[in-house]
Amino acid sequence: MSRRSDGLIFGLTVFSSSFLLFLIQPIVSKYILPWYGGSSAVWTTCMVFFQVILLLGYAYSDWVSRSLRPAAQVALHGGLIILSLVTLKILADVGDKPDGLQDPTLSILMLLASTIGLPYFLLSTTGPLIQSWASRAGAGPEVYRYFSLSNLSSLAALLSYPFLIEPNSTLARQASVWSMVYFVFAAFCLLAGIRFSLTADRQAPPPRDASMVMPDEAASAPPTLSQQLLWIALSGMGSWLLLAVTNHLTQNIAPVPLLWLLPLCIYLMTFTMAFESDRWYARKAYLPVLLLLVVACAFGLQSSSWPDTKTGIPLYLIGLFVACMFLHGELALRRPATRYLTRFYLMISLGGALGGITVGLLAPRFFVGYYELGLGFVIVLLLAMGLTRKQPVSLMATGAGALACGVFLTLQIIGDTADARVLKRNFYGTLETNDAGIKGSPDEVRELYHGAVNHGEQYLSPERRSEPTKYYGRSSGVGLAIENATSGPRRLGLIGLGAGTLAVYGRDGDYLRFYEINPDVIEVAQTEFTFIADSRAKVDVVFGDARLVLEKEPANAFDVLAIDAFSGDSVPVHLITVQAVELYLKHLKPDGVLAFHVTNRFLSLAPVLERISARLGLHCVLIHDEAAGVNLYRTDWVLMARTPQALSPKAIQDAVSPIVGIEGLTAWTDDFNNLVKVLK
Repeated sequence: MSRRSDGLIFGLTVFSSSFLLFLIQPIVSKYILPWYGGSSAVWTTCMVFFQVILLLGYAYSDWVSRSLRPAAQVALHGGLIILSLVTLKILADVGDKPDGLQDPTLSILMLLASTIGLPYFLLSTTGPLIQSWASRAGAGPEVYRYFSLSNLSSLAALLSYPFLIEPNSTLARQASVWSMVYFVFAAFCLLAGIRFSLTADRQAPPPRDASMVMPDEAASAPPTLSQQLLWIALSGMGSWLLLAVTNHLTQNIAPVPLLWLLPLCIYLMTFTMAFESDRWYARKAYLPVLLLLVVACAFGLQSSSWPDTKTGIPLYLIGLFVACMFLHGELALRRPATRYLTRFYLMISLGGALGGITVGLLAPRFFVGYYELGLGFVIVLLLAMGLTRKQPVSLMATGAGALACGVFLTLQIIGDTADARVLKRNFYGTLETNDAGIKGSPDEVRELYHGAVNHGEQYLSPERRSEPTKYYGRSSGVGLAIENATSGPRRLGLIGLGAGTLAVYGRDGDYLRFYEINPDVIEVAQTEFTFIADSRAKVDVVFGDARLVLEKEPANAFDVLAIDAFSGDSVPVHLITVQAVELYLKHLKPDGVLAFHVTNRFLSLAPVLERISARLGLHCVLIHDEAAGVNLYRTDWVLMARTPQALSPKAIQDAVSPIVGIEGLTAWTDDFNNLVKVLK
């Protein structure tokens, strides 16, 4: 074979491995998402797992390439590839579902390790190992372009999933096709190993691009400890900012579905540009822009009025791009001679894992708010100070910027804690309660926020604290469903606790059963609000994911079952599928009503429920309430029932609004749903 043919084989191996590497992430994350309450933290935890496995893969590549002869490298790696084919299992079994009582982070990590662990590990080794093989087979310094190709492939996989793959395929089919492509990758990898063993240590040709020329291989010294620590720091802060910006956008600015996609695309794009060629990065061009944007972003974290959604999303995305171009550009400028490339990639992956672990695992346990982004801005400018220490003007400017970011971070912490009665953070996000309005007046209220979304509110004056507020007014869909249920004692099921507002509808003899997955919400609802304590009904609060709990409970015979579990600004998808509704019906009386809260700025969910109703032979109506009262929101609730009589009361029929259908929309199932289709 020619050198060009070898390059094609190596290139196809790298491209296919990176494509599979990033394609499997949304597949497995989406598959297990319903098992953990639909929380966006599932994605963050999965990202940490993938980064840690990537680190292990790079460590393996570094050890193999330095310690084993070519034939031994190929034999070992080929054996592991064959083992992964024999034991290939992408999706966990239904029996692996958690019981909802253990720590979700540990549960997710163990579940991923037992299923996708080995294939993902081998895919992670491919980039640096194949580049090592290619360099010794004659690719020379241009081998670093394989890293750019790898990130380009990852970007292609990431973009194709939500827009091409997810809308046209079930999860089971996605996993099946992925497995078949993995066999193709395995063939490429084995063929690349054979070519490497036959051509190892062949003289490298001169590079075609002068910008990619590296120090003389023989004369190049091994990377020093300080160099390796700098590689870790530059890579780690890129990963840190990626996850921190994603958390900030999806929790505090705009909980838009798929918004997590844009930061990751930007992150991969900067890696691709920085390692494709040195022409994409020049410090003197990026440093002033970096300074201005980072300070502006840090200021926005502590400002109560700026930025809003329209300016905030572009600001933080552009800020992430410039910061990652600075970090990855500086990283690319410091790439070593190719004989040390596996150590270089090992340090990059170590930095990525440390950044991910800090934001994904440590920050929720040590910070009560989202302070890791502000801290990240300070560290990035301190890094810039270190890199420009021989340039007085740049040193002073970056130092002043780091100081400003530190001041803004302090103001953010003071602002959060000054007005908050309670400020908590866990796997599911941040919770905050505060009092608003004129103190002691009849209009003073206590508010509950999950991130940027209001999850309930209660009047503090004794004469008004049993009034329904926000989404739960008496003219809302859920209010009408409860008020028009049986005149006798009622059994009400309520998925999603919030402040416990719906407990105000409880009458003497009624039974209310709340389902709540977040233990902090339960604590706050029972200590900061009195809806549950004041209710005239008997109230139980059940801890755990509603679907998992309902699957194990005997039929509850609810008169009304309300699904009001917010995740950001949307109902978790796994609670509005055909299988979910079938489960709810088992717990509903024959003439009972399901009430789905579908108020949403970003998704049109009513048509989804209409399709599910049609598939199951149910009746459904949309109740749009303009909520003319004080401290009430406009709301949309979909009411669903087995019989038309259950929805026939005049108060309900007078409030019905038409459901605007979506062409081509099909009923969502646990195996198939399409968020892109219902984006407003």
